This record gives sequence, C-alpha cells and structure tokens, in this order.
Amino acid sequence: MERQEVIRLEHVTKRFGDKLVLEDIDLSVYEGDIIGYIGPNGAGKSTTVKMMLGLVDGYEGNILIFGENLKNQDHTYKKRIGYVPENAELYDSLTAQEYLAFIAGLYGLEEETAREKAHRLMMKFEIDHVMNARLSSFSKGMRQKVLIISSLLHNPDVLFLDEPLSGLDANSMLIVREILAQLSAQGKTIFYSSHIMDIVEKISNRIVLISDGHIAADGTFDELKEQNQKGSLQDIFNSLTGFSQHKEIAEDFVAIVQEELA
Repeated sequence: MERQEVIRLEHVTKRFGDKLVLEDIDLSVYEGDIIGYIGPNGAGKSTTVKMMLGLVDGYEGNILIFGENLKNQDHTYKKRIGYVPENAELYDSLTAQEYLAFIAGLYGLEEETAREKAHRLMMKFEIDHVMNARLSSFSKGMRQKVLIISSLLHNPDVLFLDEPLSGLDANSMLIVREILAQLSAQGKTIFYSSHIMDIVEKISNRIVLISDGHIAADGTFDELKEQNQKGSLQDIFNSLTGFSQHKEIAEDFVAIVQEELA
C-alpha cells in the first residue's frame, strides 16, 4: 500500500532581511516517517519547522501540509499536529494539571476526558504525584515530560520535536524513543530535530541534513554511511558540513585550561 505524503516543501526560500537562511528547499515527508532533521547552528532547521507550524511566513515557494498549501489554509490544520519546542515558555503559575487542561482545551478536547487522559499519561511518566504542583517548582526533566504529554494529548498525525529528550533521565529517554517508534508504526509522522547525533542515528528511519540553507543529504543512515564511507552519523555530519577541526580545537582548549596561572 502506497504511503500518503503528509508534508511537501516546494522550492522554499526564506530570507531575514539580507540574510539568506533557506534556498530552494524541496522535501517530501510521508506517513510513518521519523525524519531526523540535523544541521549546524544557523543552518535553517528551526526556521523550517516554524514555517511548517505557521509561525514564520514571508517565504518564497510552497509548503503543503496534508495536501493543502499553508498560504491558503487557516489554522485548523494545527489540530492535527503536535509540537515540542527546544525552549518552551510554560505558564509557571499554573499547575501541571491546569496547564494540560488549558492545552487540551485549545485542541477542542472535552475537559473531563482530557483531565483523565492527562492524569494517566502523567502516571506513565511517574509525575502524577506532582500534577497539582505549580510548574515553577518542576525540574527541567519534569517540565519536558509535561511538554511531551501536551504535544500528544490530542493524538496528532504529525509530531514536530525540537530536542525533545533534553533534561530527561536515561529511562525516560528509552520510553520516549519507544513511544516514537510505536507511533511511527501506526502511521504517525515524526519530524525530529536534534544535535545529539547518536540519538538521531538510532531513532530515525530517514535523515535529512541541512547545511548553508541547502539539503546536503537525505536518506537512511545506512544509505548515508555507504555514500560517504563514514562510520557514525557524527562522522558523516562532519564530512558533509566540512567541520574537521574538533580535535585541534579541543587540544588547544585543554592546553589553555592546563596553563599555569601567573
């Protein structure tokens, strides 16, 4: 059975003033894909995601979500997507329960059903004991778990994740990785952006590397490994982005650290 195309970028170019951030990007994403979207800082990763979320406009080309051009759509497509940003501003004066109820309401979920579902999901993450505590008292990992739950409460068809494992303990990372694998198996689409190469390598069934505003590589890890004759995704990343000075920089850094102070 042919998989449905969920996202398509057609000749997308984006500038901020005189700075060219993305140039002539073409990309198709299908149901069940777990896209590892990687690139150096400033390569255009976050801009790409924010355009697909409808948070950034003023671009050339077309972005289609669920077959509809965003330039012609209203906000209703957002009911089918979830988003975990890298640096989210939570409402710290709310409790976790209040925050999740608020997010559920934005997606049109019935209050009592959403409250019960949120409680059960918090139990799975072992944070149900603080559901009535204010978010201002939460650790980074606990806040991240609340964000992940909020992105999935409405059972979205597409999930955009920007460094979603930040602050999580090892066991929680394993749980989230398995959640994503099972969602993918059910036909959900995951757009996953991270700087942690070994996690991207393990979690993605397709990797898209963006560099200097262009797609520098697109394929499975095995395909990229064969094309570039490199061992790890980090090696492939360094090769394609032209960065090979990490050892020399580290040696210089350590030498400075070890200098005797006058």
